[in-house]
Amino acid sequence: MSTSKLSDLLSQLQHSASSPPQKITSLLSSAKRELLTLDALLPRPTTPASVLLLARQTLETGALLSIRLQQPDAFTRYYQQLLPFYEIPDSSYQTSSNDLKSQRSKVTGLYLLLLLTKGDYAGFHTVLEGLEVEQAGKGKGLEGDEFISYPVKLERWLMEGSYDRVWGATKRDGVPSEEFGVFSEVLIGTIRDEIASCSEKAYPSLPIANAKNLLFLESEGSVVGFAQGRGWVVKDGRIYFPQQQDDMRTEKEILVASGQVIENTIGYARELETIV
Repeated sequence: MSTSKLSDLLSQLQHSASSPPQKITSLLSSAKRELLTLDALLPRPTTPASVLLLARQTLETGALLSIRLQQPDAFTRYYQQLLPFYEIPDSSYQTSSNDLKSQRSKVTGLYLLLLLTKGDYAGFHTVLEGLEVEQAGKGKGLEGDEFISYPVKLERWLMEGSYDRVWGATKRDGVPSEEFGVFSEVLIGTIRDEIASCSEKAYPSLPIANAKNLLFLESEGSVVGFAQGRGWVVKDGRIYFPQQQDDMRTEKEILVASGQVIENTIGYARELETIV
């Protein structure tokens, strides 16, 4: 069973990050066909250790390149194909080189982050609980894993409404690797929608300048575009939110909703001051 062609394709893929998307896609397709030829898309008891290792590396490389190509569906398929390989003990791969070690942690962390950006919290916790059980069986925890702990922290901050902390983690050097940075705008979009929903409930209107900071937008023009997309009314330098039966709400309800927005964004305001 010759693996030279697949080895060559893998080498090209590992050095293709700056190549045109069409070339990367073509290389990935060729690598998949070669995996089929070698009957290596699924690990089997009879599969040689060298082929197992090569197949896992190819699928992991494909997963990471899919992130760079901003193809989340393709990434998800690679992740699912990798799961059977991750169930195999590391000793079965018969390698001690750090360069050949599994990238399971990074790929799984990215998958958790993808679930987070989709708002699939049930799926997020299902995967996370499986990891916790597995690590507990080995007498280990997940706290020291930078790739797993990153989405875990983001999820906790999102649940707390600490949007400023999520913003800081995605906009600075807080990402554990370049691939995680690809999700930055998606996460900021998630935060923006959350704040927008709270603002609609809390205020009858807001000045455009305030909304720009509140919604993490770069310009007042971006605020106008975002407002129009949500059906808000922009007039005389202010954004007016739909009534949504506001007349039926008590003063106490409005104050509670306003307090939620203020509490969730006060940290961001302080962060913004340090930047300005």
